[in-house]
Amino acid sequence: MFLYKLLSFFFVASKKEDDSKHDLSLYKRGDLLEVPRTLFTHFGIYLGDNRVAHLIPDFLPVISKNKSAIAKMVTNNRLLLGVITKVASIRVDSVADFAYGSEILINHMDKVCSQPPLDGDEVARRAEKLLGSVTYSLLWYNCEHYVMYCRYGMAISYQTYQFCTTVRKIVFSRMSAYLTALCGAGTMLYLGCVTPVTVVTTLLISFTIWMAA
Repeated sequence: MFLYKLLSFFFVASKKEDDSKHDLSLYKRGDLLEVPRTLFTHFGIYLGDNRVAHLIPDFLPVISKNKSAIAKMVTNNRLLLGVITKVASIRVDSVADFAYGSEILINHMDKVCSQPPLDGDEVARRAEKLLGSVTYSLLWYNCEHYVMYCRYGMAISYQTYQFCTTVRKIVFSRMSAYLTALCGAGTMLYLGCVTPVTVVTTLLISFTIWMAA
């Protein structure tokens, strides 16, 4: 019992310390908040009173109806399984849980987006209206699409655009065309299936990549 109380004390103290890292007076209702993660940036909309609405992949609601467990901060395992299974929720968390230990940028997308932001209350109302389960797509509907729709009225993702541009540069490059032709020729020789069909197919694929580069 003593150990339980001691652990509870440290947990509460740690939680208060996490909350104190963020000055809530800096945030206004309808602000777009973003936090850098290892491989991506996570986005949310500030609703006021230490509440952030954000879209986050989460597999737990699929296998459990325990509302208290689902309401807890989404762990990396829950998030990863949600990405794979394309299951997500638009939910409300505290600023500390949303930030997950990272620094928060406020309305940074205003400098990037050509569309002026909507009124703060309208942004928050849009964010609240969409709360609940959604189908997740890394490229077509992620946390950035959600906040961009809420604040600017258009569901776009600059991260997705940059990712697709990078992939295009890698896949549709002259080097990729050379390697495709080389691998195709090597495979045909190794398997002993040098026929007009396989030769034409290899050349066609390589030529298509070359023209797209």
